[in-house]
Amino acid sequence: MRKLSPVIACALLATQAPAYAGPADNDLPDIGNPAGSIVTLDDEYRIGLMIMKQLRDQNAVVEDPEVQEYIQELGSKLGSQAPERQHHFQYFVVKDSSINAFALPGGFIGCNYGTILATTSESQLAGVLAHETAHVAQRHIARAIQAESRQSLATAAEVLAGILIGAVTGSGQVAEASVAAAQGLAAQQQINFTRDNEYEADRVGMGYLSHAGFDPRGMPDFFETLQRRYGYAESRVPKMLLDHPVTSDRIAEARGRAAQLERPRKLNDSVGFALIRERLRVLTATEDTDIRGYYTRRLEMRNPPLSDQYGEALAMLARGHATDAAEILEPLISQHEGVIQLHSALGQAQMAAGQVNDALGTFAHAESLFPRNVPLSVHYSEALINSGHAKDAHSLLLDLFNNVEPTPAQIRLTAQAAEAAGDHGDAYYYMGEYQIENGQLPLAAHQYELALAAPGLTLIQRERFQARLDEIREFLAAERRTQRERQADNGEGGGGRHQ
Repeated sequence: MRKLSPVIACALLATQAPAYAGPADNDLPDIGNPAGSIVTLDDEYRIGLMIMKQLRDQNAVVEDPEVQEYIQELGSKLGSQAPERQHHFQYFVVKDSSINAFALPGGFIGCNYGTILATTSESQLAGVLAHETAHVAQRHIARAIQAESRQSLATAAEVLAGILIGAVTGSGQVAEASVAAAQGLAAQQQINFTRDNEYEADRVGMGYLSHAGFDPRGMPDFFETLQRRYGYAESRVPKMLLDHPVTSDRIAEARGRAAQLERPRKLNDSVGFALIRERLRVLTATEDTDIRGYYTRRLEMRNPPLSDQYGEALAMLARGHATDAAEILEPLISQHEGVIQLHSALGQAQMAAGQVNDALGTFAHAESLFPRNVPLSVHYSEALINSGHAKDAHSLLLDLFNNVEPTPAQIRLTAQAAEAAGDHGDAYYYMGEYQIENGQLPLAAHQYELALAAPGLTLIQRERFQARLDEIREFLAAERRTQRERQADNGEGGGGRHQ
């Protein structure tokens, strides 16, 4: 597992900044105070982590491992073009059918699933992510917050979180309450991207796009998609988190710049791009959607693409026809053995159909072909747990996540595997790690105390659990001291902080 100090520091922020609380309740630097007049990269990361926690709490993030792996891999190709060591970019997909993407402070880039379904090429999707990556790299959000001396960083974070979550969940009341907390609609304008910001993100992002090996024309191509969808009016999503309306001038400038950049002589979309689009189409289909009929019609065409056949199998599985799904996937694997998603889907279909031995064989074979592939290992571990092989699942996940940084959901799965395997100490330990990711430090400390009390611990386990508990306690004690000092200073000053 990764070092915890930076994560704990951000978790402390989350425990001190409940959603939509007044600015006086937050432990974030006050931009209006000369002592906190600089928005640091650490400040940005803390805000972004806080908002990500709130999005996850609202179930607004697509946690599917295949989707997460794809969007992170695609985004990382673009983020690697940004200045070194500036940000650790994290890309994620939002459960929203509208066309939108947004940049949060600290390197968090969100993309609505509706955007992915609306793109017709991987370069278009990469163009969207490149533009938002440039917003982060150029620190446009921090500049906008810092430019307004009356606006505290804490309040700006709450407005960002509230309006974003209101947009994603469709809760106008949440968005309105967040704006009111920032003293009116004018607060929105304070962190809007300016026209210059937009053009700069276009220029810088297009450079990332080209250098990462994508067609730079993908960005203006998708601008035209936006223009056709929204015209020159604001969309349904709050303007604060939208780019400025796409104009003909902006498209023309982007096309002119794309023409000056080198583009690949021959560029084909990855197999993953088409498969993930169909996976998202099935995952986000409502119960009243005739998703099976959609693929039946698609497959009537001559030589249907692999993505539609994969989508049909997923649709069968989603609608409770696991055996039919397996029958579709088996011949596809014989034709496309190198496509990991097919192996995972077949294993899941076989498990759902009660073909446990076949499923475990499918997963084991795929794991030998694609070791430490996160989505595959996650699904294999789930199958092992459900079939009574929890110790094997625990070992598989420990090997995976000692080499690959896990998501909160994957940490929780590791805890479940440990508990099912009878390793109660590790189960409590990983639940502690999970609570840290959620910003719940007192709960994390309690989990580590339970881990230390578990019977049969090895010396290595005991030392590891105690080190984590000591680290949490030290952070909490330091925070309590800081709060007491602040309260004493406020009492002597007689007025608290100024806005």
